Formats: sequence, structure tokens, C-alpha cells
Amino acid sequence: MSQAAAPEPTSASRWRRALYWGLVGGIWGLMALGVLVFTYALDLPDTDELWKIGPKAELSLYAANDELIARRGRRGGQPLQYKDFPPALVQAVTAIEDRRFFSHFGLDPRGLLRAFGANILAGRTVQGGSTLTQQLAKNVFLTPERTYKRKIQELLLAFWLEAQFSKQDLMALYLNRVYFGAGAYGVQAAAETYFNRPVQSLSIGEAAMLAGLLKAPSRYAPTHNPEAAQARAMVVLGAMREVGHIDDADVAALANQPVRIVNRSSDAAHYAVDWTLGQLSDFVGRPRADLDIITTLDPRLQLAAERSIKAVLNRHGEARNASQAAMVVLSPEGAIRAMVGGKSYAESTFNRATMAKRQPGSSFKPIVYLAALENGLEPSRQYEDGPISVGDWQPKNYDETYRGPVSAQAALAQSVNTVAVQVSEETGRPKVIDMARRLGISSRLRPHPSLALGAFEVSLLELTTAYAHFANGGKQTLPHIITEVITSSGQVLYARNAPAALPVVAPHHIGTLNEMLREAVKDGTGKAAQIKNLDIAGKTGTSQNWRDAWFIGYTGALVVGVWVGNDDNSAMARVSGGGLPAQIWHDFMVGQKSLSAEVELPGGEAPKGGLRGLLRRFFGN
Repeated sequence: MSQAAAPEPTSASRWRRALYWGLVGGIWGLMALGVLVFTYALDLPDTDELWKIGPKAELSLYAANDELIARRGRRGGQPLQYKDFPPALVQAVTAIEDRRFFSHFGLDPRGLLRAFGANILAGRTVQGGSTLTQQLAKNVFLTPERTYKRKIQELLLAFWLEAQFSKQDLMALYLNRVYFGAGAYGVQAAAETYFNRPVQSLSIGEAAMLAGLLKAPSRYAPTHNPEAAQARAMVVLGAMREVGHIDDADVAALANQPVRIVNRSSDAAHYAVDWTLGQLSDFVGRPRADLDIITTLDPRLQLAAERSIKAVLNRHGEARNASQAAMVVLSPEGAIRAMVGGKSYAESTFNRATMAKRQPGSSFKPIVYLAALENGLEPSRQYEDGPISVGDWQPKNYDETYRGPVSAQAALAQSVNTVAVQVSEETGRPKVIDMARRLGISSRLRPHPSLALGAFEVSLLELTTAYAHFANGGKQTLPHIITEVITSSGQVLYARNAPAALPVVAPHHIGTLNEMLREAVKDGTGKAAQIKNLDIAGKTGTSQNWRDAWFIGYTGALVVGVWVGNDDNSAMARVSGGGLPAQIWHDFMVGQKSLSAEVELPGGEAPKGGLRGLLRRFFGN
């Protein structure tokens, strides 16, 4: 007996079934979402924190002799109301950060879609879709971790904030709490820090600059990078023009009136203080309490370094088209005794001692010769100073003349380029780079023939640290400035334990190099650095087209590096390393003669004539 076939489902029944399961799925989905929201809501922070300002960490920096150098901290301004903000400030912030702030409900779908599209096109994250309300929730209540939980909590808090406060109150809460760089929390602190004026007096350009800082306050802080801050301010002005707050004429006028940054700090160690605080988090993390930071700085040396730079540049800088200089003073063990990052911190906070990378020119040659000494070079070896070629490259001497036969020692003292290239090629460029790495140079170096002539950029701190190895007999040297970090209650958070001074170069090679670099000061390009009755070694350096001039000199007690040049990399008026840098070095070291005379350079005393001196000159130690 045959069985009847099941009837085919009709279109109506399929729709009913789809609707049923859709409703079931939707209900279960809403329940799951509700459970998720409830779970994350239980873990939300106390919103009472919104009104708590809390104590700010004060950081006190002390010199090695316990003298107070500076106090820095997280500066917070007085809380302001919405009516206290000039219209330009609100317009600038909303134009660049959240254009629909006054119309959305805490989440901006259009902004999210726009950011998503921009990021897809760029292939990386170039825009964020968070509203100001979401940023407020994150900054006040949440950690910076990037997790789904935190994003959901951020959104829940944003909805809660929107329900509890007016848009004007939210704007006031945001601008009173957000970080603007340079330790300034809140717009009032920022206005005082950067412009020395109350918020109510901000110009359109100043308002645009503050709004521009919100994207990356540390990177764009005008006390740190005024050029980047100004460029970012112009981006904000462009956004204000797009939404109709200002017109093309306003933008053009403001572009011709750069914002003036007022820096009220005058302590001599300002560059060093900035660098110290930049290192602090590596040892103790983010400061959350008052801290005493003990450093290696010597206030007397710091003041002397600053004065010597200003004196020489004030006398000769304009005539020689040399506008900037920097200096690093190290102990042979790497302790930073002084650091000057420019002629005037008030005019520019950019630290040219640590942040600028320039071509060292011939001041790199001692590294080449030290690698060669390890490879068997004798200082008395004769080379032919004449035209040479390495592939298609034909290096020339600084003075465009040739000397004929010349010893390696004389070639280094007189900074003969052709011989330095020959020495480098014989030794092998990889060995030269290896030596540079052992001496602490981490900047990019390539095995190009021009390596011998310092064609690759390094920082002044790197190069001075390399020379510190010459002053300490070839022991590993790490530049350092923090020795101890202590809380206000006396708890030691960090105390430096000096690492074992492992040798990176054999002492007898260091002794030979020191003899060679003594000659560079006595009878070579560094004559201007000479100080009577003081054992000095060092080397000059001049980059192509007179863009950079260096002198790195040292005694048994101090290692001092000096750079002179221009921020725009323009040529100076034939300023060489043996000119202004050696003069700055000399003027500084004259005051330190008694300190330096107490310690001999590794390798013994400088040759003083007679049979002993003659033997030492030719055969080393």
C-alpha cells in the first residue's frame, strides 16, 4: 500500500517559519546582549570620580650634590564652566575632534563610518571614530587598554553621561580634564603653560593649537616641537573653515601670524631635566605620587656649559651663519654631568644633543682607526695621500690638497680623508660598523665607502658616549642620568647598580688611539682646543658643505662633545670642527682644568720628549 507524499511547504509557511525563528533568535540575542551589558555594567567604575580632581604628582630633581635643580609635575588648572570658554575654542575642538558633538547621543554612526572608510583607504588607522563623550568616559573612568570589554564600557558610560549632563556640561568636563602635553591637564593649565594667559583671552590661532594637541599631546606639544604644533594648528584651522566657522581670508591671515609660545622656565638644566623625565618611566613607570629624582648632573658644569655656548655664538654666530649649538658632558663612566640642547631653551625646547641626528664628518674617524688598530694597524705605517677611487666614488681632502707619503697617526691628526678611506677599506667596513656598535652607536650605519668619513647621521650623545670609551680604557659605557628615585615617604623605587665595566676594546689599543688623538689636538685640526699643561685628546669633524661642525674632546676626568650648526641644515660660513666647536670646548674646559688635571688618560702621560717619549711615540706602551 503506497504512502502519500508530504505536501510541499507554501511560500506563506516559509515566511512564518522564518519570522518565528527570527523572533526567537532576536529574543535570545537581546537576552545575551542584556546579560553582557549587565555583566560589564556591574564592573563599571564609580562615576563619583568624575568630580574628583585628586592630587597631582610633583617631581623634584636633584643634582649629584643634592642641590635642587627643578620641580616639575602634572599641572592642573582651575575648573571652568562652559561660559568661560571663548567660542573659538569650542569651535576648534568640535571641528577637529567631533563635528556632530551637539547633535549625537554619545555615539556618532556617521563618524564611525567616515573613520572606517578613511582607514580602509589608507590601509592603516588614520582616523578615530570616538566622540568627545566617549573620550571623556575613557579619560576619566577607564584604563587605556584596547579590549572589547573596555570599548563596551566606554560606550555605556558615554550613554550615561549624555543622559545625565547637558552638552555644555560635557564640553566643560572634557576640557577641564583632558591632557594637553607638557604636564598640563585641563585647558586652563594648558593656556597658562603655553601662552601665559587665561583661557578667556585665547586667540583663534591659540585655540586651534590647543585643539590640535588633543590628537597626540606629547608629539605636538609646542614646548617640545613648535613646528609640528604650528602645522597641526593649521590643520585645525582648515577643519574650522570646512564647517564654516572661519573663511579662507581668516586662514590666510592666521597662517601669517604664527602663535608665540611663552616659556617661563629659566633653569639652566632645562634640557637635561626634560631628558631625565623622559627616562623616568623606564625605571618606575608612570609617576602617581610625589617623587625625588637624584641625578648625575653637576650644576656648576651645567651652568658653565650653557655660558660657553652662548658666549661663542653671541660673538661669532651671526657672522658665521651658525645659529645653534649643543653640548654633552660625561664622566668616563657615562654619567651625564651636563647637557645643553640649544642656544636658548626659551626660544626652542628641541634637544639637539639627544634628538637631532647629523653627519659627524671626521669626528667618526677615531672609530675607523680603532677598528684598524685591532686589525693590526701601526700608527707609523705610511700611506700615500693622493687621488683615490672606490668604485665610482672619489673622495677628496677637506683642503683639496694632497700631502704625498703620510703616517696613519699624522693622517688622523690632520684629518686626511683619502687615508681614512684607505684604512677603512683595508680593515673592512663591517669591522668598522662592529666597532661603532661596541662603542654605543645605535643609529643606522651602512657599509658604504663614505662610512669612513662620517657620512651617516648620529646624535651628539651617541658620539660623545663612544669617546667615553677612550677616556676609560675601553670599558663598556652606558650614558645615564638617574641614580635614585625616592617617594615622599622615603621608599626607594629605583637605585642604580652600576653594571660590571666589561672591556669592549683592549686597553693597549685604546692607549695607542689616545696617543694619536693627543696629536690631533697638539699639532692637528684641534689646535684651538689646547689648554696649557692639560693632557687633552680629541677630534674635529665637519660635514659636507659646512652644515655641521663637531669637536669631541676628553681628559681623564671629563668627556665633552660639542656640535654647531643650523636647524634647517643650511650651510655655515666655513665653520669647521676646529673653529667654533673647539672654541666652545676650550672655553668650557678652561674652568675645569683643576678637575681634569688630576686624572691621566689611559695610556699614561703624553710624550714629553727624550728617549722615553720618542719610544712611546713610535712603539706605544
